[in-house]
Amino acid sequence: MMALQTSKFTPDSELELLFSPEIITNEVRRELHKDLHIRPLASTDYHRGHLAVLSVLTVVTDPGEVAWVDQFHAMRDAQRTYYPIVIIDKASDRIVAVGCVFIERKFLRGLGSVGHIEDIAVDKSQQGKKLGLRIIQALTGISEGSGCYKTILNCSDSNIPFYEKCGFAKKENEMAKYAPESRVSTPRL
Repeated sequence: MMALQTSKFTPDSELELLFSPEIITNEVRRELHKDLHIRPLASTDYHRGHLAVLSVLTVVTDPGEVAWVDQFHAMRDAQRTYYPIVIIDKASDRIVAVGCVFIERKFLRGLGSVGHIEDIAVDKSQQGKKLGLRIIQALTGISEGSGCYKTILNCSDSNIPFYEKCGFAKKENEMAKYAPESRVSTPRL
């Protein structure tokens, strides 16, 4: 007699999501492997490895679950602004890829909006499976669906070919000024 394999996967209906999952296009969903699921960030994703996947990008300081959840709610309260998404491995219910687009409202271009893509990361064990492409496609779709006249992102020179494959073109230059470490603090939410 075969034992039934039970999935650890938590359906969207059982989660507190940052925004409605319907905003993510079905086209992107169809392109994912059946063992993966794309959705908005959930209030319980601290326990699904959200910070661990982000650590692929840079040093990530763990603020603790309470502060992480406070940040989630602060982003959620800024309606129609932040759209962080995750790809979940259904078998383990763990995050394997992340990304975010935030919408900047402007006074130019007829009170237009710009989508800024940030924090694209794919777990090292899942790289090379087009998950980064799916995250970019989903975020671009959210940006365009929100009425943005353009979607922009910053990347290292080594990532330019990847983003060109995603339909982005190299434009202008990025400048950055980092605050002195003595002035950097965690905002109080």
